[in-house]
Amino acid sequence: MAERQLVSSGSPYEPLFGFSRAVRAGEQVAVSGTAAIEPDGTVTAGGMRAQAARCLAIIEGALAEAGASLGDVTRTRIYVTDVSRWEEAAAAHAAVFGSIRPAATIVEVRALVDPAMLVEIEADAVVGSGGGG
Repeated sequence: MAERQLVSSGSPYEPLFGFSRAVRAGEQVAVSGTAAIEPDGTVTAGGMRAQAARCLAIIEGALAEAGASLGDVTRTRIYVTDVSRWEEAAAAHAAVFGSIRPAATIVEVRALVDPAMLVEIEADAVVGSGGGG
């Protein structure tokens, strides 16, 4: 049976919802939907691209704590509140995953937990698979 490792990012939503930022079971790592929360608990300013970049930085930290890297990511899911601005989120995603090229989905959602949140990103990884960059 695979050992289960829970990773926390310190998000105030983790205890409220009863979830972990990431869970590693064997070589699989699943990273929860990640919004652009700053260390002080505020939502990242600067628009969708800045928020997507912050989401990806939080994801990178969670992966590292679970023993994985961005290069191990096999799938991402991007949720945006305005799909007409998808290119902003895509640009941040491409800056990180351009050479790794995980399977990816981007969809519009009506809203996220905080009205200031414009994007939320999930990721799945396989430790040691080291795609691309």
